[in-house]
Amino acid sequence: MRLPLTFCLFALVLGLLSAAPATAHVRSESHSVWDIDGPDLDLVITLAETDVVLLSKGGERVTDETLRTYLTERIYSLADGKRCALVPPVVTLSATAGFRKFDFTFRCDSAHDLEIKSSAFFELIPSHVNFAQIQNVASGAFTEKLITNEVQVVEVSGESEQLSQAGFLDFMHMGVMHIFTGVDHMAFLVGLVLISRRLRDLVFVVTGFTIGHSATLALAVTGVLRPHAEYIDALVALTIALIGAENIAVAIRKPNIVAAAVGGTLGLMVLLRVLGIGDLPLFLLLGAGLFSGSYLILSGNLTEAGRLRLLITLIFGLIHGFGFAANLLEMQLPPDRLLELLVGFNLGVEVGQLTLVLSLTALAALAMRLKVAPPRPIVVDVASSVLVAMGMFWFIQRSFG
Repeated sequence: MRLPLTFCLFALVLGLLSAAPATAHVRSESHSVWDIDGPDLDLVITLAETDVVLLSKGGERVTDETLRTYLTERIYSLADGKRCALVPPVVTLSATAGFRKFDFTFRCDSAHDLEIKSSAFFELIPSHVNFAQIQNVASGAFTEKLITNEVQVVEVSGESEQLSQAGFLDFMHMGVMHIFTGVDHMAFLVGLVLISRRLRDLVFVVTGFTIGHSATLALAVTGVLRPHAEYIDALVALTIALIGAENIAVAIRKPNIVAAAVGGTLGLMVLLRVLGIGDLPLFLLLGAGLFSGSYLILSGNLTEAGRLRLLITLIFGLIHGFGFAANLLEMQLPPDRLLELLVGFNLGVEVGQLTLVLSLTALAALAMRLKVAPPRPIVVDVASSVLVAMGMFWFIQRSFG
């Protein structure tokens, strides 16, 4: 079974629509911890820098003061329907690279009918999710709740004194949204479909990708491995460029030229890093350059590259798995719920990527039946070029901060 070229049109349209924003990672999450002590509430909120940058005007870095003002207007507590007073100051806390963290204190007139509200970032990214952990100091009750664009207010006290908890299906939903709101992950999956001429090839690459990202997602969230989020985002972008470059190398049957172009670009970045320009570690760039050149030469000269792609996409999956986990690492998840989160989230990722692949397959089958599929060589070359351009743009952008 040959996979027709409608996939390529989809990739091209996706690339053109998504290349404009400055940040490719449009999946968006924040983490908040609320401690309730009678009428007083303490909030510690952690935000990803990839979300904060959307508040920038003219490309300037968003200051902590600007960010505190923005959050103060949109995140607060209520008692009996009235907004609780903010007790200054709002404290800036230390956070891992790629994140910002703040501490707010609210004082309410009463401890009855307490609610928390968060509307931050929804006007910028409607799919944003705030993972809220809520603890009552007096009773010791602890729960989690997902605050979304549809549910921005959460009741934390009342007659029942019961909180609705984020469950397995909520975690699945987070995983699905990581695929459908993560433009770079979607672009990579489309690239995998483009390179797969047969159904067997597609099974190989999806299997490798699934094994890889499942393994590192588990290792990262459980704390066995702690990747640098800023490095992972750059490597995710590089995988997109590489899958597009492989498509081109196979199509034009000149893998050495394509490998030299990609390797030369990375070599130039190595030279700039030696001169003190750029953020990625020197040895990471060297390793990426050697791997990219070797991979493109090897895959371009093999007549049967399906099993090789199983191994390669497993490696790519390892990288993307860290990308999936990057935001979750700041959530300070309770150990007794890690298994539920991992299984639910990972299952959601699988549902999301299978839905994307099967939708493209159905679209391709329809195009074949209607005989409207355009010539594969032309569209694959154009779509793959778009993937290379997108991937290298994001990689360079993320490499130089």
